[in-house]
Amino acid sequence: MPFSLTRLTSCAARIMVALFLALGAGPALAQAYQTEATAAYVIDHGTGQVLFAHDAEVPLPPASMSKLMVLLTTFEALDEGRLSLDTRLPVSAHAMSFGGSTMFLNTSDRPTVEDLIRGVIIVSGNDASVALAEALSPDGTEAGWARIATDRARELGMNQTTLMNASGWPAPGHVMSMRDLGILAERIITEHPEYYRYFAETEFDYENRSPANRFNRNPLLSLGIGADGLKTGHTSEAGYGLVGSAVQGTRRVTFVITGLPSAEARAREAERITTWALRQFVERQVVTGGTEMARAPVFMGAAADVGMAPASDLTLLLPASGTPDLAAEITYTAPFPAPVSAGDQLGELVVRMGAGADAIEHRIPLLATEDVAQGGIGTRLGTATRDVLHRLIGPPPTLVGG
Repeated sequence: MPFSLTRLTSCAARIMVALFLALGAGPALAQAYQTEATAAYVIDHGTGQVLFAHDAEVPLPPASMSKLMVLLTTFEALDEGRLSLDTRLPVSAHAMSFGGSTMFLNTSDRPTVEDLIRGVIIVSGNDASVALAEALSPDGTEAGWARIATDRARELGMNQTTLMNASGWPAPGHVMSMRDLGILAERIITEHPEYYRYFAETEFDYENRSPANRFNRNPLLSLGIGADGLKTGHTSEAGYGLVGSAVQGTRRVTFVITGLPSAEARAREAERITTWALRQFVERQVVTGGTEMARAPVFMGAAADVGMAPASDLTLLLPASGTPDLAAEITYTAPFPAPVSAGDQLGELVVRMGAGADAIEHRIPLLATEDVAQGGIGTRLGTATRDVLHRLIGPPPTLVGG
């Protein structure tokens, strides 16, 4: 892999690396996806690679998509033994008071946790969501659940999430970013596969109370494109949104969209972005672990320099047509004092895909490829002599090569 030495001092070095991939000729850059959504986020499940991000870090009203946080905290409580699927829960007057999409629960009901999970996922029941949240709250209130759920979101890296309620009902300060919703969806898929199956169910009618509201609103489930989750949302403030996931072959993609003007526009954009994410990328290995990429100087060593190699392979999803917008950089502080042992981390390889705020960055440790022992008396005398000359007449000229 070719590189050029652009700057080298006694304290630091930075090498720009061009990634020449066997992709063949093509247009200069793959075309970026154009979305109709106000904000969007698309991630490949297998590689963890963000395929598309548009205002994905902006905190926005999430509508019923925030009910995924109720589901995550419920799944965690099930795993911890604090709840079971057949646990029966009370329905408070507060939970019963919600309009909009509901299971039509009343205070005499004792639905099971499984009933409520299906009620949240399939019919987007506000009453079901609040009943679960109150059961999980340290003080038995929806507001109490919102506080612990916000704290849990922060623990998961969902830094633009602040929850004020369990239903997604519009409230000042109740916000989530599309990236945060993507993190949440990936967590549910990865950590709770035994409960994820509920998201693919297409209808649920609790005790025949809501036949008109029994159908899952996810527009992708009936299209035969591998979609199996997760959650829709809609308020006049947020517009129409969807957290979706689909599998084709060995690949799963998860996406979040919001701000669409209608349910029809949401369905159209959801199908379009799923098809794009699954069809327009191929897996390519762009870095081979253990392959020497550069050599760096060693201070007072038996050898003048040491090789550096990536600690692991890096496989990326790249555009199926065109040349990817890839750049890489090796960074390290040099010279390294002897002795150096094979496997010591000496620097980093930073690979960037894309440009600007939406660039995707991967960092791979660079490890020493060999041992370099401390030099003998001759090495120390030579180093001391060069140091004296450096102080008297200045450093040698910097070399630039290719």
